[in-house]
Amino acid sequence: MTELQTARLTTAQRRKVRADRNYPERRSGRSTGRATLERKLNRPSGTNLPERRADRQSGNRDLRRSGRRSAGRPARAHLVSERKRRPSAAQDYSLYLIIIFLVAFGLIMLLSTSSYASALDHHGDSFYYFRHQAGTTAAGLVLMVIVANIDYHRWKKIAGLAYAGSAVLVALVSVVGVTRNGAKRWIYLGPISIQPAEISKITVILLTAVILERMRSADLGTLKGMFKAIAPAALQAALIYKITNNLSSAIIVASIGMGMIFIASRKYWPYFLLAGGVVLLAAAAVYMALHGIGPAGFRKGRLKAWVDPAAYADGVGFQTLQALYGIGSGGIFGKGLGQSMQKLGYIPEAQNDMIFSIICEELGLFGAVSIIIMFVILCWRIMIIAGNASDMFGGMIASGVMIQIAVQVILNIAVVTNTIPNTGISLPFISYGGTSVLLLLAEMGLVLSVSRSIRRKAAGET
Repeated sequence: MTELQTARLTTAQRRKVRADRNYPERRSGRSTGRATLERKLNRPSGTNLPERRADRQSGNRDLRRSGRRSAGRPARAHLVSERKRRPSAAQDYSLYLIIIFLVAFGLIMLLSTSSYASALDHHGDSFYYFRHQAGTTAAGLVLMVIVANIDYHRWKKIAGLAYAGSAVLVALVSVVGVTRNGAKRWIYLGPISIQPAEISKITVILLTAVILERMRSADLGTLKGMFKAIAPAALQAALIYKITNNLSSAIIVASIGMGMIFIASRKYWPYFLLAGGVVLLAAAAVYMALHGIGPAGFRKGRLKAWVDPAAYADGVGFQTLQALYGIGSGGIFGKGLGQSMQKLGYIPEAQNDMIFSIICEELGLFGAVSIIIMFVILCWRIMIIAGNASDMFGGMIASGVMIQIAVQVILNIAVVTNTIPNTGISLPFISYGGTSVLLLLAEMGLVLSVSRSIRRKAAGET
């Protein structure tokens, strides 16, 4: 190649030519002539230097523009894909949907169940119970959303104080409590009635979670550690039973404490032994009641009615027997919503503990199984949240709420179907009761807060 030809080449082309001259072995099958280079550049060989320089500058600008476009596209696509993978607003919408379904179903069934009794008791106002429950439920949903958006770790500081306050409220029942249907379990604050036993459940969950988080697993496996962890639940259960004579709430509170300790512990055999002891004590109590051993009382009558409700159809077995009639008459698909006969005065206080029998009568076996499945899904979802919680405190909160709901559902259905002796246990989200539904929704807010923490952590947020 001549010097004139070399001068008309670009700097990069000159370097390539010099390299080929100095290192002939690099040329292996590669032509370095000007014609070949011009073909590669797709330019005619007669192009003068100014034209080539202008073409080269415009080509470089086009390359820079196309490079920026090609470099920008993958970045934008990457951002879009990251945005799609990232959880939206860190909210557990599936759990929200389950809660709203149960609450809405509860309000519909409450209206259907209580309209007749409400009209009789409140001067023809068929919506009295429904209106009160709807107002409390609306307040509970607002409270749930507020609690869900508060970091659940903040409740550690007031767990002990809240527990002490609930114990004081339970003690005040003996002084300023109001009696309903022969039971003294409520405190009135103006037009608002409060059942302190319901407050005890959430405070026991919080304080037990704090204790279990601070304890080592080795200490929890010892007898001393076990008693230390169960102390809050045992004390509250004893107060509730002694002062309010509410055996069902005492059983639920004790079950919450034992269940949380069982989940946190690595040794299971002491709890199986304890459960076996409780079953033996219960069997002994039933035997003594049926054979007239020990003091007489209304619980002894309930035990006898449990064994043979037809023999006590005019007394303590009346409610249980009528509930069984309602379940049996519902069939597979029920009589239809609002078509129950048992709610027309046959089942006393049907909107409270016996509402499941009305569900079976109006919606049949299909409706009963459907609502049981919804509770199973709810407990399963809470269990998943507990297993994936960011720390021990959050996991224990979710576990305690799950245990409470599971125990209440199982015991309520067992009572209505006469599987166990009759005792007053409400069906979560469905039975009438302002304090119960308000605090249950507050507990669901705690679970949602734990779930929100998991999602924020997965999204890389602080």
